[in-house]
Amino acid sequence: MVTPLLAGIAVASAALAGRYGIQAWHAFKARPPVPRMRKFYDGGFQQTMTRREAALILGVRESATPDKVREAHRKVMVANHPDAGGSHYLASKINEAKDVMLGKTKGGGSAF
Repeated sequence: MVTPLLAGIAVASAALAGRYGIQAWHAFKARPPVPRMRKFYDGGFQQTMTRREAALILGVRESATPDKVREAHRKVMVANHPDAGGSHYLASKINEAKDVMLGKTKGGGSAF
């Protein structure tokens, strides 16, 4: 007598769990997509570029190795190159950031 009752409760709980799972899946699929790209430097530029600002522009740490700096510079320049529709001003700032990170300049400003 108790066995059919337990079987019914088990079937009902399995059905409710399945219903909840399907609702959760639909809610998961309906949520807006979240961009998975790294966030690069978000603000205006300082009068003279510092090492911190250069690292933020390139998306590396201030203590990054020269190889990491060159790789980051290449990636950012591909996305912002003037020949591909990018800005000449941003390209000059990206090049200045690479120079500051590699120690080729003291951050004396760009041509603009």
